[in-house]
Amino acid sequence: MKSAQPETFILDRIATPVGEVLLVVDADGAVVALDFEDYEARMMRLLTRHHGAFVLEPGAAPETTRAAVTAYFAGDRRALDGLVVRTNGTPFQHEVWAALRAIPAGETRTYGQLAAAIGRPKAVRAAGLANGQNPVALIVPCHRVIGANGTLTGYAGGLERKRWLLAHEAR
Repeated sequence: MKSAQPETFILDRIATPVGEVLLVVDADGAVVALDFEDYEARMMRLLTRHHGAFVLEPGAAPETTRAAVTAYFAGDRRALDGLVVRTNGTPFQHEVWAALRAIPAGETRTYGQLAAAIGRPKAVRAAGLANGQNPVALIVPCHRVIGANGTLTGYAGGLERKRWLLAHEAR
């Protein structure tokens, strides 16, 4: 029996005001991962978890995708809304990630509100775990989730970056 070839992804790098963004796309141009350069190891773990074996080649993402990321950091809060993502995960994770994408820029939700948004108000911890397994930061805006008391809670990109992103979107 012949084993499947690992999928090849393209890794692009885009400078932003809060550090270089690592943008990973598949052969169709769909975003499969987005993270900050100082969290590259985390991104690689999530890619492996969600896609198994893969090959990562340096290159350029489609210009429309690059332009959307640049526009977001230039102040267009909705620039990332139309980007196509391809994430592998459990059905529950996909529900949580869809709910994250429904949070408008400039707004936040608590983990409890996130769980309630998917019709599972008691699944607060599970929603938080799914939030943390999101491989596509910014586009699936996990940074818009805060603690029940309104405080900034863990963000894979760091709390200072989360604070910056929320202030950027509030403008």
